[in-house]
Amino acid sequence: MSKKRKPIVAIVGRPNVGKSTLFNMLFGERLSIVKDTPGITRDRIYADCNWLNYNFTLIDTGGIEPDSSDVILSQMREQAQIAIDTADVIIFMVDVKQGLVDDDAKVADMLRRSGKNVLLTVNKVDDFKKYEADVYEFYNLGIGDPHPISSSNQLGIGDLLDEVVKFFPAMDEKEEEDDITRIAIIGKPNVGKSSLINKLIGENRLIVSDIAGTTRDAVDTAVRHDGRDYIFIDTAGLRRKKNIKEELEKFMIVRTVSAVERADVVILMIDATEGVTEQDAKIAGIAHERGKAVIIAVNKWDAIEKNDKTVNEFSNKIHQILSFMNYAEITFISAKSGQRIGKLYDLIDTVSSNHAMRIPTGVLNEIMTEAVAMQQPPSDKGKRLRLYYITQASIKPPTFVIFVNYKELMHFSYTRYIENRIRDSFGFAGTPLKFIIRERGEEK
Repeated sequence: MSKKRKPIVAIVGRPNVGKSTLFNMLFGERLSIVKDTPGITRDRIYADCNWLNYNFTLIDTGGIEPDSSDVILSQMREQAQIAIDTADVIIFMVDVKQGLVDDDAKVADMLRRSGKNVLLTVNKVDDFKKYEADVYEFYNLGIGDPHPISSSNQLGIGDLLDEVVKFFPAMDEKEEEDDITRIAIIGKPNVGKSSLINKLIGENRLIVSDIAGTTRDAVDTAVRHDGRDYIFIDTAGLRRKKNIKEELEKFMIVRTVSAVERADVVILMIDATEGVTEQDAKIAGIAHERGKAVIIAVNKWDAIEKNDKTVNEFSNKIHQILSFMNYAEITFISAKSGQRIGKLYDLIDTVSSNHAMRIPTGVLNEIMTEAVAMQQPPSDKGKRLRLYYITQASIKPPTFVIFVNYKELMHFSYTRYIENRIRDSFGFAGTPLKFIIRERGEEK
């Protein structure tokens, strides 16, 4: 049973058919570069979207040039392939003005082989009547009904999204909750993700089964350790190609998003010999945005010259660069020698139970009352903020609703202060806490 997660929708097609225009329109921001040069959408970008109360993750892929020998284009083809492997629904975009071209047929073949749900989308149809015959021409691809749209004029988009969400599991479909902890191991290429998984499994000869993962050469591995079941989601499997390091970086993002989406706990691996980098922060941000429990595993610790201050100095550096995730648990390991690997299971159990912890409402309100007595809420132009009531709305991550008189007076810093008081009482190590501020009488 796969963990319930947001479905992933990928927009795929040749360069320049208007994928980024559709992506930006759905997301409401010009995130991709739109320019009339084939292959300009180098950056694969993902965004969280909502349609008819369905939440999904949208991926914008680089254009596919099926036979290109150009290094960057062949890299993009590979990126698109990863998106195809990862997606639940694929919007296959073609261009009515260019008509049906040979490359469209090649992309269609690629998609047909994937066995995924594909929606053939004919873009740049500014006038449905005028282009009717041209749209029908795309039936020749043999990949289903063509759906005419115009991304730039926002025509036919609603109808297309109605078709997309038909492929999603029904919202009221209750997936059975199993109590298997799912752990995604993420990090830069070559940081030691596969070695860590091999070590974690190697110490537990009882591998229950290998489940085909959602991405090529990534396999979910089920393991039993001390009578408990775990599933490790591996995001490895990207080999360094030539020297296109920055292309690989973009590649990784979508695979990471997909793995994090399905996980409860995320282990972010950092290379001790390189220190904490901006790329680590980008990858960490994916787990943070999705509210996952986080363990930071500093790998290759055996390769570092150490004195009694080294651990503290490195931890401070992590807190400085990843300041948005000070809640994360930090451990120093060596995947190669196995140093402190055994302790990881205890950490996983700890952060996982914190991620699912519930605090009784009475206790929360006592903490809040005491916090307010110790530090007066802010006031502005004669209006003082009053906090009436706090309750926990959900878990994974623990989410709290605070009812106040004036929402705009609840500054980020005061919310952080209340969060710190709750953490003082309950720890919540390894898990982010989410706060929703409501005015009294405000409907959900």
